[in-house]
Amino acid sequence: MRAWRGLRRLASSSGHGRPRRRAWETSLSPLERVRRLLPPEEAEAVARCAAAPHIPAPQEEAAASQVPLDAEGARPGPFRAGELALAEVRRKHNATVKMMCRLAAGSVLTSHGGVLPHRDIIGQLPGQVMRTSAGARLLLRRPSLEEYVLLMPRGPTIAYPKDISAMLMMIDIHPGDTVLETGSGSGAMSLFLSRAVGPKGRVISYEIREDHHNLAKKNYRHWRAAWEIGHKEEWPDNVDFILKDISTAAADMKSRTLDAIVLDMLNPQLALPVVHSSLKQGGVCAVYLANITQVIDLLDKIRTCKLPFVCEKIIEVTHRNWLVLPAKIKNCKSSHMAETKENIEEPPQKEYEEAHIPDQVVLKESEYNESLSDDAETYCSVPYIAKPSYWQDAHSAFLTKLRKFRPLIS
Repeated sequence: MRAWRGLRRLASSSGHGRPRRRAWETSLSPLERVRRLLPPEEAEAVARCAAAPHIPAPQEEAAASQVPLDAEGARPGPFRAGELALAEVRRKHNATVKMMCRLAAGSVLTSHGGVLPHRDIIGQLPGQVMRTSAGARLLLRRPSLEEYVLLMPRGPTIAYPKDISAMLMMIDIHPGDTVLETGSGSGAMSLFLSRAVGPKGRVISYEIREDHHNLAKKNYRHWRAAWEIGHKEEWPDNVDFILKDISTAAADMKSRTLDAIVLDMLNPQLALPVVHSSLKQGGVCAVYLANITQVIDLLDKIRTCKLPFVCEKIIEVTHRNWLVLPAKIKNCKSSHMAETKENIEEPPQKEYEEAHIPDQVVLKESEYNESLSDDAETYCSVPYIAKPSYWQDAHSAFLTKLRKFRPLIS
């Protein structure tokens, strides 16, 4: 028995007399794993190449020297006073908090991890990580249009970006087109349509409520102003906000030719008899409705009034978010025993929650208690788990695609 134990001890030791480390006590990088599969002489060559510093070629140096860094070049320049900045706090388990503010020299960005003066942000390039007064790390960058419409002030519920992108594919508009929108709301759809039709196109947005009309114009104006400060090119001024009931705008529609129509209102069947004559043959009308009963009422109105529309599709858009996280080895007993979030009590699901603070808006995506450690884990040092996120982008509306056709003449 002693001899058998001695053989096992000898087999488990390395060539230098040190005990061999178990699989869960060490980790190998991808390069190290490949190198162990090669013959000794080739493995040494690979190790020398990996240890040698990278010397850029003359072509690479020339290309790098030609990349402009200021606002007059191809890339946007540093933050300036008056434009929008987005601060992102990353936490464990992919939980994030996003805060948007308009930069001003005398203001501060307030977060759960401390404050950060705006004067420290102004002059920094987007992508800079900064620390607050309490030591929390913030990633500073310019907000995308999707993030802006989620964080901007709202009156009515906005059309969410996942639905807007599907509607843009439905209507298939191009730069230079003219699009009619009914229901300006908070201005989310107007901004996306403005970008799609470009400087030579036009967006005509009708709204019946004065408060929604004013809010949509304000959000559109604020985005354009911030864009012009932080970018070389200007955002097109191509949206006409009209405070009027679309069902009483028959006279206005006679003089217009529309490439597409977007209806985001409670009773779109009241607008179709007014606007259908201005829509070009083969043009698409996309309708945004919250309930399937509204879709039924719309299609029944088209059938009874014999409007020249055919319903091509009715869809709802859902996004399934996933979490990909490093697993923790349990008690170092087995590399297959991973402590996942399944073994932990799940936190209650929580939808997007907004907290309005002077000069900034905060978007909370999930609850969290711990911040991400400064010490990043070694690449591929632990096994990974993948599972659907607790929070999902589920149903928000039914999208109906109507196409105008020319009736057959008998």
